[in-house]
Amino acid sequence: MTRVLSPDDIDRALMRMAHQILENHAAGGDGRSVSDGLVLMGIQTRGVPLAERLAACIAEIDGDEVPQGLLDVTLYRDDYARTGPLPLGKTRFPGSIDGRTVVLVDDVLYTGRTIRAAMDAVMDQGRPAAVRLAVLVDRGHRELPIRADVVGKNLPTSRDQDVQVHLAEVDEAGDEVLILGGPQ
Repeated sequence: MTRVLSPDDIDRALMRMAHQILENHAAGGDGRSVSDGLVLMGIQTRGVPLAERLAACIAEIDGDEVPQGLLDVTLYRDDYARTGPLPLGKTRFPGSIDGRTVVLVDDVLYTGRTIRAAMDAVMDQGRPAAVRLAVLVDRGHRELPIRADVVGKNLPTSRDQDVQVHLAEVDEAGDEVLILGGPQ
């Protein structure tokens, strides 16, 4: 087991990510807030507190609150028929997403299948102007043509390794990112 991100590393990565999200979504100088039109959607489970933390960072930078929601992608997964019913969380959109930029937020980007499911869930709710992706960790090994627009940390891994993100809001261990198994 190797610890690759500490609590301070995660905080710095999230602040950097918030700056990148704002830069990518900069307003056209019409007097609106830079964050106007943004919606952050956290993917259950750890994407939700990450979206909340990113919203707090954006508010610190820009001065405005960014609406947040949460996505449970269970019913949109391509392995649903094979795995059978899983416990359902909840999905909550903070109002209409029509014409807004939706930023999907997740902890780890791996094969891309969860993100594909999240995009399907978003498209079922409306017609956003754009859908972007922000992840704390990109570990590679994509199976679908999906890439993150904003990444906290790129972690090259082998397929026999596991990346675990622990967040204080969800896990007893507190904030950290670990790589388990395989060659270190």
